[in-house]
Amino acid sequence: MKRGFEIVSRYQNENLTLPKRQTKHAAGYDFCAAEDFTLPSIWKLNFVKIFKALRTKQELTNEDYEDASQVLKPYLVPTGIKAYMQVDEFLMLANRSSAPLKRGLILPNGVGIVDADYYGNDANEGEIFFQLVNFGVRDYTIKKGERIGQGIFLPFLTADDEEQPTQKRTGGFGSSGK
Repeated sequence: MKRGFEIVSRYQNENLTLPKRQTKHAAGYDFCAAEDFTLPSIWKLNFVKIFKALRTKQELTNEDYEDASQVLKPYLVPTGIKAYMQVDEFLMLANRSSAPLKRGLILPNGVGIVDADYYGNDANEGEIFFQLVNFGVRDYTIKKGERIGQGIFLPFLTADDEEQPTQKRTGGFGSSGK
């Protein structure tokens, strides 16, 4: 098997749909939410308070910034899906084109990268999460089965004379940066 998708064990009995392309020539596989998930709007009081203070030239404290940071952060929306692929491939996670326009949802880092060795890791079995921010004015509840993003399998190249990494992935989300 070269590449594909599986359901992680904790969602085996939840009737999830594997990602699929919607049209004959689509590059992206649509991922759905594994469960209902509410994404709070970034326009909550502590975030808006920063704008108001800046506009009126009030001095802000570190606590003001910390409070605002608690609101302006991405949330990890579970898909219940893991992806297997060849060692020289990765899965790029991207917005669905309609998500920002229709629902105010974006991937704050633009894209996500799922490496081949993320599959089956000990921390979370390789479950793929979409990191999303809701810039709409109201909280948005994603329903189980709602399409939240897309994944595109891509090959990658390495540099000539690269010293091969010897570190083995030991965890899940964000673990290779430790």
